[in-house]
Amino acid sequence: MNTARILVLAIAGCAGLAALYLASGSDNKPEPAPPVAQLPTVDVLVARTDIGLGATVKAEDLQWQTWPAATASTSFLRRDTNAEAIKDVTGSIVRAPFIQGEPIREQKLVKSDGGGFMAAILPSGMRAVSTEISPETGAGGFILPNDKVDVLLSKRDKNPDRNGADIIRTEVILTNVRVLAIDQAPKEKDGSNTVVGKTVTLELKPEQTETLARSRQSGVLSLALRSIADANVVDAPTEDDNNRRGETVNVIRYGVASQATMQK
Repeated sequence: MNTARILVLAIAGCAGLAALYLASGSDNKPEPAPPVAQLPTVDVLVARTDIGLGATVKAEDLQWQTWPAATASTSFLRRDTNAEAIKDVTGSIVRAPFIQGEPIREQKLVKSDGGGFMAAILPSGMRAVSTEISPETGAGGFILPNDKVDVLLSKRDKNPDRNGADIIRTEVILTNVRVLAIDQAPKEKDGSNTVVGKTVTLELKPEQTETLARSRQSGVLSLALRSIADANVVDAPTEDDNNRRGETVNVIRYGVASQATMQK
């Protein structure tokens, strides 16, 4: 076999291999992906975590989330229409709970300084009742909202002995009730913040409101601040408590106060 024939065969073989390679490559070449339609989106303010009923909204409870514009309700808070929505919502009270990822709606919020604030924080079945206090009857101004207190009634009775001083009786009429609000003005005293108010609003059951209303007409009311450790303690009056109620008497004779024990 001469050299020319070998050269022709070699060239033909290389051409065949090249054609085979190109043919196999074209068969496995993936088809181009169809173009994806880009839906218009907006940033919607949503709850970063669950926010319970009556809770105060904090900035860390909120976040912006991309939302399809076609499904974004007009009641949602959107960044394109209200870029300061987080600042505006912070500090509001939740009237209905939010779950994580739920869009924030102003219909489920109430401003802390709004008219519906008290109704928003008042639990179902409870009543908000206000009564007058003074620094002397309000634990020296150290009672704050959400504190628990006992309500005491002091009454002055005439002494049967004409020459004796009047008898002052004191009894506990309500126990472990929550302070919802207090007409307050911050005041510095000995380096600590204290609160002095003229009116306190208490969270009471319906039957307790009647007790408080009657007591206001019969004597002077005082508040006794309870320890935070007793916040969840339920005080159930016993028979002995009912028998002993009113037995502690403060007697004032000639300007000198003393205690006496009496049975009803």
